Amino acid sequence: MATATPTDKTDNAEPKKSKKKLFLILGVVAVLVLGLAGGGAMFYSSKKKAAAEAEALEDGESEGATPAKASRRDPKAKTAFVALDTFTVNLADRDADRYAQVQLSLEVNDETATQLVKNFMPVIRNNILLVLSHKMAAELLEKDGKIKLSEEIKVEVARALGMEPPETASQSGEAKRKRKVPASELSPVVGVHFSNFIIQ
Repeated sequence: MATATPTDKTDNAEPKKSKKKLFLILGVVAVLVLGLAGGGAMFYSSKKKAAAEAEALEDGESEGATPAKASRRDPKAKTAFVALDTFTVNLADRDADRYAQVQLSLEVNDETATQLVKNFMPVIRNNILLVLSHKMAAELLEKDGKIKLSEEIKVEVARALGMEPPETASQSGEAKRKRKVPASELSPVVGVHFSNFIIQ
């Protein structure tokens, strides 16, 4: 009857240990490879998404873009300012006689636009006065009301300069639909800055 010697037991145990080490090393390598591949894929997709969003903002095709994002200022752009005379106008409040005294400057995209705005100043002032006269005091006292007013002024300047918003085709899947370009995007006015705003 043959009995196993102690050396036989150590010979059998050594291959089992080396197999376990091999599987452990392969497992760690597989986890590292999968982790690196996943991280690389996430990095690539985030860069691609950021590039797509930047391109959409440049093209003006981002439908969900807020005006703040859409009107991001280029620090290298040379803008000019056109100061307008003070507006004094009766407001649309019916319960009391209220009026507004507003002084503002238009920030335009270049010197050519400055001359264009000055040439059409009577029409621009008329359009701004008409917008102001339809406002109520409560509306203009709020910050949102002033922001809305500045957007309306951009539109009115574009109208005064004869810039009609054309229709542009945008694609959503297979169906094509037309949207009007907002007049505020056509306007040479990139900002409306209030220097005096009194409501009484």
